[in-house]
Amino acid sequence: MSHSDGMKTERVPQIVLGAGAGAVLAGAAALFVPGNLGGDAPAPAPGAAARAVSAARAGAQASLPELAALIGDREKWLRAHPGDDASWAVLGGAYVERGVRDGDTASYVRAEKALKRSLAAWPAGKGNVDAQLGMGALANARGDFRAARKWGEAVRKQQPRRWQAYPVLIDAYNGLGDYVSAGRAMERLRALRSGAPALSRAALVYRDRGWREDASALAYDAVALAATPTEKASCLVRLGDLAWERGEPVEAIASYGPALRLVPGHAPALAGRARALAALGRTDEALRDYAAALKALPLPQYALEAGELYESLGLDGDADTHYEVLRVRATEAGAHGVNGALVLARYEADHGDPDAAVRRLRAEWAKGHRSVHVADALGWALYRAGRPEDALPYARRATEQGLRSALFAYHRGRIERELGKWGPARRHIAEALRINPDFSPLLAPEARRALAALGEPPEGGPKQGYGEEPAWRSGSSRAGSPPPRDPERQRPRAQARERRGPEGTPSPTRSASPSPSPSSGGTAPGSLPPGR
Repeated sequence: MSHSDGMKTERVPQIVLGAGAGAVLAGAAALFVPGNLGGDAPAPAPGAAARAVSAARAGAQASLPELAALIGDREKWLRAHPGDDASWAVLGGAYVERGVRDGDTASYVRAEKALKRSLAAWPAGKGNVDAQLGMGALANARGDFRAARKWGEAVRKQQPRRWQAYPVLIDAYNGLGDYVSAGRAMERLRALRSGAPALSRAALVYRDRGWREDASALAYDAVALAATPTEKASCLVRLGDLAWERGEPVEAIASYGPALRLVPGHAPALAGRARALAALGRTDEALRDYAAALKALPLPQYALEAGELYESLGLDGDADTHYEVLRVRATEAGAHGVNGALVLARYEADHGDPDAAVRRLRAEWAKGHRSVHVADALGWALYRAGRPEDALPYARRATEQGLRSALFAYHRGRIERELGKWGPARRHIAEALRINPDFSPLLAPEARRALAALGEPPEGGPKQGYGEEPAWRSGSSRAGSPPPRDPERQRPRAQARERRGPEGTPSPTRSASPSPSPSSGGTAPGSLPPGR
């Protein structure tokens, strides 16, 4: 493998879907070439394990059965040859990819043990690059981007032409919000490596810059060049995701369908198709696809999306069932070292305790995890906790980095509306609906209602249109009264109830009028994102 009250259909960045594990496995698999480095590890026996190695050498995805065969082959070999550092590196990389692909986060614990065995037999300082790359991919999969950057940069320093280092670095830089370095790493990857994996990653980098047409063109090329059915399915999903984010659900389904024919039960394709079907009003089919996606790959993010779709239909009991799945899965993953702060905070902000969401996200920010996704989530959590003044700088940062996100634009517009910035609020809520008119079954209808309440821009030119002076104060508002304060921020759920949080502590339902928490209120000196 190379990656509110609303359903996050633009998706929390899928850390575990873009960890670069396949690229790492590609490097380690090269050790099976006869005579390479003089190692004593033989090539796997002909069959599924050998096909996995062949795919990995090409930088492509093996199928899950082939990956399982490779893991079994190396486990058997290592029981008799425990000092074989190369096989430990291959096994560690394969464990990471398995965890990424099937959601079994316990595989990350096994991967860490295998990679440490490899480093013990052949230390990093003596050139064990493959185990270092494996550790970098593992850190990305767990959401520890500073550690991933450390491992990736160490490999780049030792072997700057080792192309497998750059997917690890791209993911790490993106997680840290260092999009300039991610772009440079992408350019270096493309200079060293051609083919679908490099093009597919470049498509994501272009998307993050706001270059949507270029991203789609690269994604199309990646589909054409994919080396295996599994790799082609992954590239088709990326193409579908780009179409979905542009507000083109029919075109998105046209990519997800072929992906599912190539790899039946492919979870990212099922979840993507579920979003698109929900946008088209085909909710029964969407719920069916979410159920299948969760069965194949029980990511907390999929449970959140499915729960919010159920909630949009007034099925609060089913929604709560899925929110419980989210909490259970996030807790299990956390026990295996996976950082689930972002998805948990998005859940808490809209369905639990916004102050808890703020605390989680401030901790992420302090770690240096300053991606646009964390900035947006932190801004939204602050707003939901009743601190819109503190929220706005983060919302601005999220919307001014290049990524065109309907969710981010809507969040910013809601925050601006609460602050009485009618012109900017109108502009950003309208922008959200232009980017993707059906970005959420809960939020898109609310966006349309909010835009209608804000009304048409008043007469008086840019000063009025951009909200430097509220139109209702100047007397030029056509409605003759100010747009109402945002009711959604204070709306409790229809069947509010105390839930239990992922650590087993009560998560009180949001009150009708949230107030700042003394422990997390205000913005600590130096913690605000710098302006652009």
